[in-house]
Amino acid sequence: MAELYDSIKTIKGIGDTRAKAFASLGVESLYDLLSFFPRRYEDRTSFVPIALTGDGDQVCISAVAAEEPRLTRIRKGLDVVKFKAADESGIVDITYFNQSWMKNNIHRGEEYVFFGKIQASGRHRTMANPVFEKSGKTDGVTGRIIPVYRLCKGLNQKAVLQSIRCGLDSVSTFLPEIIPEETVIRQQLCRVTYAYENIHFPSDFSALENARRRLVFEELFVLACALGKIRSGRIAGEGIRFFMPDISEFYASLPFSPTRAQRRAIDEALKDMCSGLAMNRLVQGDVGSGKTLVAAALIWAAFKNGYSSAFMAPTEILAEQHTVTMQKLLSPFGIEVLRLTGSMTSKEKREVKIVLASGKALLAVGTHALLSSDVEYSNLGLVVTDEQHRFGVNQRSALIEKASGAPHVMVMSATPIPRTLALIIYGDLDVSIIDELPPGRQKVDTFSVNSSYRERLNAFIRKQAANGNQTYIVCPMVEDNDDPEAASYTAGLKSAEELTAELRVLLPELNIECVHGRMKAKEKEALMNAFSAGEIEVLVATTVIEVGVDVPNATLMIIENAERFGLSQLHQLRGRVGRGKNKSYCVLVSDAEGEDVKARLDIMCKTNDGFKISEEDLRLRGPGDFFGSRQHGLPEMHLADLGADTNILKAAQDEAKSLLSSDPELTEPNHRLLHDRIEAMLKQNTSFN
Repeated sequence: MAELYDSIKTIKGIGDTRAKAFASLGVESLYDLLSFFPRRYEDRTSFVPIALTGDGDQVCISAVAAEEPRLTRIRKGLDVVKFKAADESGIVDITYFNQSWMKNNIHRGEEYVFFGKIQASGRHRTMANPVFEKSGKTDGVTGRIIPVYRLCKGLNQKAVLQSIRCGLDSVSTFLPEIIPEETVIRQQLCRVTYAYENIHFPSDFSALENARRRLVFEELFVLACALGKIRSGRIAGEGIRFFMPDISEFYASLPFSPTRAQRRAIDEALKDMCSGLAMNRLVQGDVGSGKTLVAAALIWAAFKNGYSSAFMAPTEILAEQHTVTMQKLLSPFGIEVLRLTGSMTSKEKREVKIVLASGKALLAVGTHALLSSDVEYSNLGLVVTDEQHRFGVNQRSALIEKASGAPHVMVMSATPIPRTLALIIYGDLDVSIIDELPPGRQKVDTFSVNSSYRERLNAFIRKQAANGNQTYIVCPMVEDNDDPEAASYTAGLKSAEELTAELRVLLPELNIECVHGRMKAKEKEALMNAFSAGEIEVLVATTVIEVGVDVPNATLMIIENAERFGLSQLHQLRGRVGRGKNKSYCVLVSDAEGEDVKARLDIMCKTNDGFKISEEDLRLRGPGDFFGSRQHGLPEMHLADLGADTNILKAAQDEAKSLLSSDPELTEPNHRLLHDRIEAMLKQNTSFN
């Protein structure tokens, strides 16, 4: 028998070629293979009479071939096989494209089961390329629940299913029960062997649900235990103990009064910094909520305690912006603000490094240049990172390690997520949420239109430019996808470069430029600087501007193919405008039809509250799309949906808390397998610890 972590090449049917294809999907061991869960399921258990099928239905029909199939060659590269099939209720026309062998596989008078999508017009029914098999065949492709998996070049559904069947047969008796027995009983969970069998080969929908619940619970339970261990280890670590400064002195220097939410976040962080433990706090707030002011208050507190601070931003232009902002907020206290970025001259960098190493309490604002091996901080007491998901945790750790002791850490994120979800995603951090906007912050009026409004939109762009204002136009990021099922995903989309060329013809009087992710960093920075300086009137972009510089004159955001973006991403993009004194607008352009699309875009038009939007986004799409390709440093969830599985998540967290309270290090013999699983997960996800 094979071992759970053996290579998939140990089982029948997987040679070097197929193993390479699986590896591109992250499947290398037998455990990976068993954890390669279906993306969806097709219900092929229900048989429907032809006459009762409706347009668009995915159904099984049992019908007799009423005629011999006819093969027609329409043109080079297009063969068509057609025939009629009938049951007691009606007739369906069946067509196979470029499958000429079907002519000899179907025989008049024989009964078959067909599964596929029905097209109906009145009484007429058609089916294109249905799955089929002879009626009465057992263990076939109809009459049961069929899993559907992610694919890549070199793999089809049949190959994946056969490989998983062989994998289960090889190791089913060795599948580890890592959840403690008392938890399995208390949570009424099925056994692990049953779970893996029925997640891939469900006997019925009840078995599938029981299997999924067990495996989701296990995934979230392991995650919750890992987060609990990380948190307990961090809490035990000593940090620099600050004395509590009189924060009213800082507030008195401001030309405005901070919001209640800002004051609350500052108070929570100062309490951490004066506790004697190292602060690790996420300050999460909507676009424009004033997270930077919170950072400034903590930098001031570090200065009062005789310590320097480092503030790392993801781009040079943001570093420059933060430098200017911090100089305004901190110069009244004599705090020197230094900038250190890659584009500075060697002489400029050398001068900054000398001051940083001098031991003087100050602030260094920069990009990855702050991590350079020759940069020394003699008394670093606070590390701040902006847009924390733009950095690997290892990068942040590299900056922390430049301090002689354990500096306090504040990370900022402008991606609003529901608080319950934040607590699991940032389970190793304390969370402060800024849930109100400063007075005077512009509400951005949002509209959803289709492409028939194109001429009016162009006229509106001209009007904004005539008033001295600027426009962003965002196109969806289109990525190559090897999944055959996604081959049509990019159909009908214009690239940012295509749209730029078109607009230059339609609006020749305006300076229109394009920025996208394939550009070199310096090119992007130069264009963003030019836009910020007002030299560019229209900037066509991909989502590289999602987190960017303040451009007060930018008053119009147009988002093309808006249905291709998540709500939270649309909200982030909308946050690029409305930063100045002039009225601002966001226009969502979409020709997509369907109630789901309309409902999603209507949410954007009705509210500017990022937290409400994030809850809807999570509910509608789940966290995989909500966070993009990675879930903010979390280990990848194979099956659990952090949005939809909140009840299971709560139960898993409660069980993990109870277990760790009795066995914090999971050293008891019956917890050994759980301990090993957590260690393996942490090792695979270095950004997680």
